[in-house]
Amino acid sequence: MLDAIRWDPELISRYDQAGPRYPSYPTVAQFHSGVGSFDLLHALRTSRREGRPLSLYVHIPFCANACYYCARTKVVTKDRSCSQPYLKHLEREIALLACHLGPNQQVEQLHFGGGTPTFLNHAELRQLMQTLRAHFNLLDDDSGDYSIEIDPREADWSTMGLLRELGFNRVSLGVQALDPDVQRAVNRLQSLEQTRTLVDAARTLQYRSINIDLIYGLPRQTFERFSGTVQAIIDLQPERISLYNYLHRPERHAGQRRILTEELPSPDQKLDMLHNAIEQLTAAGYRYVGLDHFALPDDELAMAQEDGFLQRNFQGYTTHGHCDVIGLGVSAISQVGSLYCQNDTDLAGYQNSLANDQLATAHGLHCNADDLLRRDVIQRLICHFELDFASLERAHGISMQDYFTDIWPQLQTMHRDGLLTLDPQGIQILPAGRLLVRSVCMLFDRYL
Repeated sequence: MLDAIRWDPELISRYDQAGPRYPSYPTVAQFHSGVGSFDLLHALRTSRREGRPLSLYVHIPFCANACYYCARTKVVTKDRSCSQPYLKHLEREIALLACHLGPNQQVEQLHFGGGTPTFLNHAELRQLMQTLRAHFNLLDDDSGDYSIEIDPREADWSTMGLLRELGFNRVSLGVQALDPDVQRAVNRLQSLEQTRTLVDAARTLQYRSINIDLIYGLPRQTFERFSGTVQAIIDLQPERISLYNYLHRPERHAGQRRILTEELPSPDQKLDMLHNAIEQLTAAGYRYVGLDHFALPDDELAMAQEDGFLQRNFQGYTTHGHCDVIGLGVSAISQVGSLYCQNDTDLAGYQNSLANDQLATAHGLHCNADDLLRRDVIQRLICHFELDFASLERAHGISMQDYFTDIWPQLQTMHRDGLLTLDPQGIQILPAGRLLVRSVCMLFDRYL
């Protein structure tokens, strides 16, 4: 079965390592300033000419409170009025980009991320969606995947009703932890009741699916506390659950300096939490989709994986990987054909560019043939746990063993260790290796 995974502590200790989550290949670390707005506009014209469908990502950076663990691009403020100048510049960016796309290019996927998108008030959310609909071909029949990230502390029944009215049919709720002591340590106090209220609202309002994010490895977290959190979320029966590992990098993320290192669980304790959570989720009927994502068997992601159509982009696992991604807002990333572009990650820089009627593209990357081959390999491994050499060789005009001769000995070692099978037909990630698929992908990452 696709969802079968086996916990092998020896393999985990040998192969588990920090590395990219591969929402893209090459990763953002390879982007450079030699790519600018001209490159993006040229790619958009090609997209229009070929009539490719679109996926829109809109970044709302504002948060009313700082969650100490967070590593995202955000602006922490209690001043709700700061959203107005930002939305003004965001609307200008929408207009500048949309005029290079065609009215026949349907927006199959839409995602509002942050920050906290529901930092915006109802009038601002309504106005932003009106602007998007005026400039892009958004679907009106509820057939698209239109999702939004929600902080349960920043939404209620009326918010959920408004979002459904505006066309959103999927929600992702940030919960992370439910134990009050852990919540105090990361400055994110919220009750289970707040989350349950939004889940009930989503069910009543007929949202298509609910995702809930959890993090293991937070300060003051114990085996028992995290087990209780996982069980409480299972009881809510969201279609999807994301189980993220907390990576402590205070030298890179200022907020994490508020977390006391001595309060963090040890690596062994974190592994115990993960192992138990996987057993809890599996017993409750959730399937392991990959890279810390679990879904119920009748969820669209689980079915797409079963049918061989699962893909991955900057919104995570998706059934819309064939779409060109248009990133809107500070730090947002676009993927148009073989081009990646990222907006300025500094809010002032982003707004200054648009104030001068210039796109805020700061850096990016043109993928070459090698990048596209390795992107294809990594996508297939992450989404389907297998590689069919014949189809890859036909698609890219190469011999897999000759092209990847430098990593073949390492693949053979993984084969002997029981992480995967390697034969002339291809690679199959075994149940004991599926939790370690990222380590296999990293072998194919030329930039590492």
